[in-house]
Amino acid sequence: MEIVIDRLDGPEIAAFLQAHLDDMRAVSPPESKHALDLEGLKAPAITFWSAYDEQTLVGCGAIKEIAPDGGEIKSMRVHGAARGRGVGSAILRHLIAIARGRGYRYLTLETGSMAFFTPAHALYRKHGFIDCEPFGDYRPDPNSLFMALRIEQ
Repeated sequence: MEIVIDRLDGPEIAAFLQAHLDDMRAVSPPESKHALDLEGLKAPAITFWSAYDEQTLVGCGAIKEIAPDGGEIKSMRVHGAARGRGVGSAILRHLIAIARGRGYRYLTLETGSMAFFTPAHALYRKHGFIDCEPFGDYRPDPNSLFMALRIEQ
């Protein structure tokens, strides 16, 4: 698998991210949907990566710098056909390594609290994330789960 920075200008990643937004809209109330659209992911504070198995897009993830020493994981997604093959773990390990290389002391994330997100919860916990309080502009929300990882340098 190859994980590469994506400028978000191709139709394949646009469709992949639209499927992500469609899933979020289907399972999360509008006031609890925090997934960024394509234009939102192009913000200067965000670096976005796509994962390919040979020529096939199998997943993605991003880091939004929220402080000089920390970031937020955004838009983690694995294609349905690639789930259960370690793609999510590979992307998450890549993001953690990038964060460590940037000198971050922590990574945070927000994900849904509903059953649909149980595999994501397990993935993040497997890699050392623990539940935390809302951070940044987030507010307490029964539909959101907030997690953080302390990064040792």
